[in-house]
Amino acid sequence: MWVFGYGSLVWKIDFNYEYKVVGYIDGYLRRFYQHSIDHRGTPEKPGRVVTLIPANDPSNKVWGVAYKIRSEDVEKVTNHLDFREKNGYSKKTVTFYPKDSNLQPIILTLYVATMDNESYAGAASIEDIAKQVISCSGPSGSNKEYVYNLATAMRQLFPGIEDEHLFTLETAVKKLDPDIRKNIL
Repeated sequence: MWVFGYGSLVWKIDFNYEYKVVGYIDGYLRRFYQHSIDHRGTPEKPGRVVTLIPANDPSNKVWGVAYKIRSEDVEKVTNHLDFREKNGYSKKTVTFYPKDSNLQPIILTLYVATMDNESYAGAASIEDIAKQVISCSGPSGSNKEYVYNLATAMRQLFPGIEDEHLFTLETAVKKLDPDIRKNIL
């Protein structure tokens, strides 16, 4: 079994895996369109985390990490991820293309929050998403930490790859972040 990480699974791997491969899937966009009431927010004050939405351009790429799960760990990892991604995410099978062109494409599972789930936040301006992110925190930590960690991991794993939505949001959150602002002033 293979699993694709495009959000916190890029930088917060809390399950056993045999090895990982960096690469992309086609036909999607990574967007902060999902509410988080159980990790980066609360039911009273939901945070925002990423999901994937279909792209108008089928050649759009979402870069991330594929994890190969050992046969003996499949049930345990599946149960863990089903619980971790319980707030509106469902499984989908897609083709993953390794960055290393010597490797073959991989059929894998990803967790995606569709528009019809109860925690789907939908589109909003970057400024509105940033205001929500900066003010939210949950059992897994602050929502801004999620944005910062994902942006940092993407730059480290994929130098030169531009994720406009993620990096623009990161900049907008930093402008509102009192911890960063006091270090700049």
